Amino acid sequence: MKDMFGSPGKISGLVLRIGQCSFAAASIGVMASAHGFFNSTAFCYLIASMGLECLWSFGLACLDFHALWSKRSLQNPVLVSLFVVGDWVTAILSLAGACSSAGVAVLYSRDLNYCNKTLPISLPCTRFQIAVAFAFISWFLLAVSSLVMFWLLGAV
Repeated sequence: MKDMFGSPGKISGLVLRIGQCSFAAASIGVMASAHGFFNSTAFCYLIASMGLECLWSFGLACLDFHALWSKRSLQNPVLVSLFVVGDWVTAILSLAGACSSAGVAVLYSRDLNYCNKTLPISLPCTRFQIAVAFAFISWFLLAVSSLVMFWLLGAV
């Protein structure tokens, strides 16, 4: 198998996984701290999809850390195919959550003028937008990992 940026069991793969988990956790934290997030199903779905991404990325970060610590290779066809399926499923769910939440955030801020009615209500709108931005950053890092895993699977 090829040695690529973001490969499992490499420092770059560990950094990608930690970044995915960190931004997903930040998205969950910011969204959960916004008042009234539970009024929109898209925001609840974002929290669920980011929770799944955080768990998946944290698990693979721990696996990468163990592989680096014990100097073992994680690049066998069975593991890489498992990583490919998990990454792609998680990436699709995360992108769906981020896009749907972005749509609701735009609806609130531009179409319904929900954010401009009174000053205390505008604070959740800013938090919604920040949480969505964190979700997209997390998804982008996951998309990089997904593509690397797919290329590694093709190199078997």
